[in-house]
Amino acid sequence: MSMDQVPGQEKAKGMLRYALRSGKVSHAYLFSGPRGTGRKALALSFAQALFCTAGGEDACGQCIECRKFEHGNQPDLYQIEPDGQSIKLGQIQQLQREMSYRNVGESRKVYIVERAETMTLPAANSLLKFLEEPQSPIVALLLTDNGQAVLPTIRSRVQTIPFAPLGPQQIVTALEAEGFPTALVRTASRLASGPEACRTLIQQNGFAETRNVVIQLGKESISRFTAAIVTVQQQVVKSEAGQDPQLLLAMLLLWFKDMIHYQAGRLEDMVFIDQSDWISKHAFARTPDGWVGCMEQVLECGRRIRAHVSTQLALEQLLVNLQEG
Repeated sequence: MSMDQVPGQEKAKGMLRYALRSGKVSHAYLFSGPRGTGRKALALSFAQALFCTAGGEDACGQCIECRKFEHGNQPDLYQIEPDGQSIKLGQIQQLQREMSYRNVGESRKVYIVERAETMTLPAANSLLKFLEEPQSPIVALLLTDNGQAVLPTIRSRVQTIPFAPLGPQQIVTALEAEGFPTALVRTASRLASGPEACRTLIQQNGFAETRNVVIQLGKESISRFTAAIVTVQQQVVKSEAGQDPQLLLAMLLLWFKDMIHYQAGRLEDMVFIDQSDWISKHAFARTPDGWVGCMEQVLECGRRIRAHVSTQLALEQLLVNLQEG
């Protein structure tokens, strides 16, 4: 995979491309930013470029080393992830052994440490000694959600590559290119951070069904109280949509927010774009403050469910409150 195929993160890509182009590759990098922003994908792309024999600022995808990498046959790439809840001393010691004998030649070796912030103190100190005496052909790529949670002495010995949350439109473009339905992608992009998290959410059992139920509830909740009550009883409580009521409520918030977006002419910000015809006919049924009030009722419903009020009771009370305006 080339770095171009990783959505967004132009600053991070620019820093890595400069290192490759100039030959000034650091012995260690800290890829720091929120989960789902492409840290792992870009780390693998950069690692492939480091092995590539074409010598450019990205992997060529054609040379022997690139083909070995893409087929999972690169013996000089080593990856570590937490063993349970943490990365332990034994894992770092094994890494050091691997790095010492994996290749007798001068070719570069790369290791990737996922969730580096979970290293135990003995593990972190062991890695620190490894970083303090860098062997030039070895490049470390440490990945973390929170750079500040990594040992300060390690942070001082690595180059930080910052990762920023992707905007919803960047996520939509990336996932549409993968063939995911636009309607689901637009919804997920407002509920999760980054393509990976959105992809997982879309593929979750019941996601598409929950979205359909939210559309039905959103339409019925304002003027068809009895129908809405039946929908809650039959299509929420007794179906997959009821398994994650907070997800349903998060989507319902987006539904009411779309009414405000339509009133303001911000059609590009709408999530339920496939329901534009219905929304165009009903968005002005309430004032913007009225729709904000609906959103506040949805938030209150979520608080009641977290306080262990039954989902059915909380949703039925929500419908009563929405009817009352």
